[in-house]
Amino acid sequence: MPINARRFVRKMRGGAQSHLLEAEDGRWYVVKFRNNPQHRRVLVNEFLGSTVLRYLQVATPETAIINVTQELLDHHPEAYLQLGSSRMPVEPGWHFGSLFPGDPSRLAVYDILPDALLSQVTNRRDFLGALVADKWTGNVDARQSVYFRARLEQWNAKGRSSMKRAGFVAQMIDHGYAFGGPAWEFRDGPLDGLAPRPLVYEGVRGWADFEPWLEQVAGFPEELADKARRSVPVFWLEDDGDELDRLLETLLKRRRRVADLISACRRARPALFPNWR
Repeated sequence: MPINARRFVRKMRGGAQSHLLEAEDGRWYVVKFRNNPQHRRVLVNEFLGSTVLRYLQVATPETAIINVTQELLDHHPEAYLQLGSSRMPVEPGWHFGSLFPGDPSRLAVYDILPDALLSQVTNRRDFLGALVADKWTGNVDARQSVYFRARLEQWNAKGRSSMKRAGFVAQMIDHGYAFGGPAWEFRDGPLDGLAPRPLVYEGVRGWADFEPWLEQVAGFPEELADKARRSVPVFWLEDDGDELDRLLETLLKRRRRVADLISACRRARPALFPNWR
């Protein structure tokens, strides 16, 4: 069931013109609206891309369907979309929400870190899992992420950490241009989906560094894809249901192609993996 938004906080950067909203569950969500300037299909891409990353146990925000009422929009006239010199109202209804990692008035969240701090990110290997996911899903955007300080045991994917110290954690965000973005096609450009900071790939020494993610993609269960398909709100699809079915069928057929796609990336930019022998 959707969660009702109750307060506008601020606008976020990015082409989809997401807004940060507080919801009735007491948490904050970065919300992409169905009538965003990029296309309503990017909400479907966000939903499916998040499903893939969660299955791979790569750090990514929780997601939710956020209901934005006309009453809230009337109360917050600063919530609108900008198209050139014109304002476009946000449509009331169900939209995609990505959980903000804490109280935005207290938690600092960074889009980038200097290399000295990036090298200390506790889950930096998750960028390798994200590359596996991005090659599989045909993400044509650069890999987007955010960073924040947290108690490390709270963000251990397997829940086994006993560490109590605080450190930087990365979360993979913004999957709107998976599946070729609104085009819903797999272009497979060799440099698509790469993180903008080469440091995250310097530790790669061979194929073993991309495990367990390559194996997990190869064994991705069809029933999970079907469950995700059935969970997509019909309001986001309009007449695109059959095309989405074809997209997911193609995605499942690509499960064993990911290593080849990473190999193409390595050939196109060998300096990206300086320690791969």
